[in-house]
Amino acid sequence: MRGVQRLLQRSLQAGAASEALAAQACGGELAAACRSLGRTAAAGSLRCFSISAQQAWRSAAVRPAASSFMASHLHKVAARQFGFAASALRAGREVAGRGAASVGASLRAGPKGMAGSSLARQAGRRLKSSIVHEFKSMPNAAEAYGPAALTAGLTPGQRRQLAVWLGACSAWVFVLVVVGGITRLTRSGLSMTSWKFTGERPPSTPEEWEEEFARYKLTPEYIKTNQGMTVEEFKFIYFWEWGHRMWGRALGLVVAIPAAYFASRGMINGALGRRLALLFLMGGTQGLVGWWMVRSGFREPEENQVPRVSTYRMAGHLATAFTIFTALVWTTLSVAVPISPTMAAGPEAAHAARLLSRWAHPLAAVIGITAMSGCFVAGKDAGRAYNTWPDMNGEWFPSEYFSDRLPALRNIFENTAAVQFNHRMLAYTSLAGVLSMWRYGTQLPALPPAARLMLHALAAATAGQVTLGITTLLTYVPVELGAAHQAGAMVLFTLMLGLLYTIKPAPSLGTFRMLIAKYGNAATAAAVLGVGGTVVNMH
Repeated sequence: MRGVQRLLQRSLQAGAASEALAAQACGGELAAACRSLGRTAAAGSLRCFSISAQQAWRSAAVRPAASSFMASHLHKVAARQFGFAASALRAGREVAGRGAASVGASLRAGPKGMAGSSLARQAGRRLKSSIVHEFKSMPNAAEAYGPAALTAGLTPGQRRQLAVWLGACSAWVFVLVVVGGITRLTRSGLSMTSWKFTGERPPSTPEEWEEEFARYKLTPEYIKTNQGMTVEEFKFIYFWEWGHRMWGRALGLVVAIPAAYFASRGMINGALGRRLALLFLMGGTQGLVGWWMVRSGFREPEENQVPRVSTYRMAGHLATAFTIFTALVWTTLSVAVPISPTMAAGPEAAHAARLLSRWAHPLAAVIGITAMSGCFVAGKDAGRAYNTWPDMNGEWFPSEYFSDRLPALRNIFENTAAVQFNHRMLAYTSLAGVLSMWRYGTQLPALPPAARLMLHALAAATAGQVTLGITTLLTYVPVELGAAHQAGAMVLFTLMLGLLYTIKPAPSLGTFRMLIAKYGNAATAAAVLGVGGTVVNMH
């Protein structure tokens, strides 16, 4: 009930702001318009009428008195809305063709909500001065850190070239993840006993193959599970692992060489360059994480256990791959379509997209968790147990779900019955959630066509992925279906990213968002370097 009340309040505030700005722009009663505008600003709802403000300012020149009135009321806005309010006002004054010198003086009054300890006041002053500086130096500070910043100054043709290249990089990572799944399904991951950052040359003579095979014979995997393997059989698993590694290394060239070419032609600005540098760094660290995972398989396993890599490290390897893929896909969409369909469609579409996003964001997390749980299923070979459906060997809840030899938390991730049961439940949850969101979204008439298309595709892909997973289970996980199931997870995740982008709202610039946008790349790079250094030290 409170949610409905908040929604109605926001709608009323947005309507009041729209009427006030429209009256102001069309030459109506200025005092009444300013009073209504001031009440809405003081309530901290500048975000609600941002679109109306943009439209009103574009419809007619704003009177100086009205702009000054709005600037003078900015100090009444809550601290988290202050940066956005400043950006909206600056955008309006620039459209109206008026200077912004008087606005900066009004901003120095600062937002409320910063009172308290001296430390809080000092932090507030620093944040405020940073916002004012950005506000003075940019026509629209909110857009300066948004998707438009990645393609500022580029022609449509140049944006198209960059989008094709980034899309190819995303597809390259897609294939890399699928090949990694095949490497796991064919039990090829432990066939190479060494790792070099620059790459390994495969054996080319019978003597070199015998030498490489001799090193493999010393591993626990060969001793416990592959006794009697021939050199020809070893070549098969060796080439899958070698191909997976080299495909990942080739990604560095696919990124670096075109990036150098586009940079030489002035098509990569500072914002896009920082994003690409971060992606390149993440890709290099991913190789270290992969070898960190593989090394865990060379240890002696516990009694009566099959030698395999750590499922936790495998999950970390897959999670970092998904992170790189997500960043690449999002960057591709930002370059190809700087203005999302929701931003271009108007206030009604923005409202519908905001309602749908309440479903989409939690479901994106559920789909991601489901994919990670599939990694534990693969790591424990849980797909080759309980090969019945909808029950599990005649039980709706497996009696082996709880193990006496494992603590409760480890039981969730290391017990075969628990791992498969959890993956099933997460898959059912994803399917039910996506179908419910699809039904809800189709009842929003103002939803942009692109978002509606992604919604239909997501529902179909989810149903297909669940069906494919059941088929893979019932057929004892053949390599072809297992690889297709992993590819289906990537397709599903890609469609969810597409949906999230199509319903993305207009960029806003609250204090926190500005700090994240401004320093997020550096902070993420530091975190990636920290992960890489930790992995190196753990070798």
